[in-house]
Amino acid sequence: MARIVEAGTLARAATLAAETDDLLLMLLDLKMPGATGYSGVALLHAERPAVPILVVSSADPAQALPEVRRFGAVGFLGKDADLVAIERAVAAALDGEAVAADEGGPHDAISDAAARVASLTPTQLKVLLGVLDGRYNKEIAHDLGISEATVRAHMTAVLRKLDVTNRTQAALAARALGLGVTD
Repeated sequence: MARIVEAGTLARAATLAAETDDLLLMLLDLKMPGATGYSGVALLHAERPAVPILVVSSADPAQALPEVRRFGAVGFLGKDADLVAIERAVAAALDGEAVAADEGGPHDAISDAAARVASLTPTQLKVLLGVLDGRYNKEIAHDLGISEATVRAHMTAVLRKLDVTNRTQAALAARALGLGVTD
């Protein structure tokens, strides 16, 4: 009785997340086209914070689980999981439960910074990702179909939320959190 909506790129997934009213769960591959590092988790969480995200990836679970959680996912499932494990993980995510034990360390500055990134709106996050790609405000504005003034306003909000003073610091903070990592 489930309806499945698929997306081949992060941009399409974000569009579908925004447009699909009855969305109950998002399954996300960290390495889908358009995603770098944990940007897919952060963007989809910003788009629909109330919808659980279960990351399904071949990444190392010990490293990826705490990171995907920091950016808003409910858990992590390896691509090599058997059908029973997949069924349990999906059921737990739909019930609002965490999937797999949290292997992250104690609450620290990285967790605080990741929480600040997770608090960005979808457009603020898109602006930050544009900065990470080395794009100018004019280019980001064109890409997003908004004015340069709107990009500047979003960038001001990003700087405030990340507690930094300029674009370079924002980019460094985002990269340190894994948003600009391509591996």
